[in-house]
Amino acid sequence: MSSDVVTDRLRTALLAGQYAPRQRLIETELAADLSVSRSAVRNALLQLAAEGLVEMQLNRGARVREISLAEAVEITEVRQGIESLVAARAAERVTDEQAEELRELGERMSDAVVRGELVAYSDLNAALHARLREIAGHETATRIVEQLNGQLVRHQFRLAMLPGRPGRSLPEHLAIIDAVRARDAEGARAAMAAHLGSVLTTLAALEDGSGRRA
Repeated sequence: MSSDVVTDRLRTALLAGQYAPRQRLIETELAADLSVSRSAVRNALLQLAAEGLVEMQLNRGARVREISLAEAVEITEVRQGIESLVAARAAERVTDEQAEELRELGERMSDAVVRGELVAYSDLNAALHARLREIAGHETATRIVEQLNGQLVRHQFRLAMLPGRPGRSLPEHLAIIDAVRARDAEGARAAMAAHLGSVLTTLAALEDGSGRRA
């Protein structure tokens, strides 16, 4: 198994929450679990550290990097600019078939909210953003956003589980879909900026159990 494959498997596990924040990632254990060499695991961990998912500590090895709430806010500010560009580009490039696909995705999101299926809604939320990136075809923006999203995965899930949050974010997502389907680039840009502005407001209001920002 190549280092790239090992990296992909570990990245997937990290994004799925199989390892907790600050959990030690022991090379020998990972090598045994994946049936690969320690050098392949080490190379994978170094790549994941470059992506911000893992942190390497001197004489202590690797551990899962914990993203603070303050950092999550900063990352979302960057996402706001890039994903607004993506939405505008998607509106310029969307085909009739893709527009219909987005409409159906919006209907599925609406159904999930009505049924109170929060995990399903969270998954559809991620699917919408990913599909917009695919439609936009902006490789640099996609690469940056996917790396940033990898660091935010736990905060995004936390947001999705907040009481009432899906009901507030659904109209924002539907506005993005409507603008892209209408091929209104500036409207799509504004709708995405407004949506991520709402995310920023919600993140800023979150506090940990002690009353301090996480």
